[in-house]
Amino acid sequence: MDWGTVTTEDLMEALREVDWSSPPRPLSEFFSRFTFPRSSSKWNSRLKCNLYYYRTNYFIMIVAILALGFLRRPLAIVAALLTTLSIAFLNDSFAGTFSEKVTRTVRQFSPHLAAKMRPPLTPVIRGRPSAKRAIFICGRPRWVFVLVFSLASFFLWFVSCGLLTVSWALLIGLLSTILHASFRTPNLKARLNTFREEFRAVWRNYSEL
Repeated sequence: MDWGTVTTEDLMEALREVDWSSPPRPLSEFFSRFTFPRSSSKWNSRLKCNLYYYRTNYFIMIVAILALGFLRRPLAIVAALLTTLSIAFLNDSFAGTFSEKVTRTVRQFSPHLAAKMRPPLTPVIRGRPSAKRAIFICGRPRWVFVLVFSLASFFLWFVSCGLLTVSWALLIGLLSTILHASFRTPNLKARLNTFREEFRAVWRNYSEL
């Protein structure tokens, strides 16, 4: 895959739809080999490839940096968790997995309530869905959960006065991510993994037709 031809919009769309439940890459691989990019095009391609391949590692690193900044502000930790969830709900895979696990847990105590948490069926015309499949969480549109968790997190940020802390911690986390993605040399395993996930995405779209 030529990452130089991938636009930022395509990368964000891929990160939104990709499965984030995969485990992080080993630290021995994450901190293996660093080289300086030879040109701006090489740097652009390397940055996009590493952001996609090490996405779980970068997410854990940013969360860890935020956690270190919130040791003296317990309420800000709750706000950070709610903010993280509201952002994670924008990922299709996470939203579907979260809804499935919650529904399965509720079914053990109240099957009737769990039945109400099922997403509505999408009309099918001539063997194909009539519209793009909408994402539901526990039977409700995804935007409802994103809005509720975002408002709750904003309120806790205001009460805890931790906006300055999170700004510095988030800046350090993003800077560390960009530096690592810029100097970490993409290996053959990263490229092969990208091809494999592209094949899975194509096969999944084909099976839905």
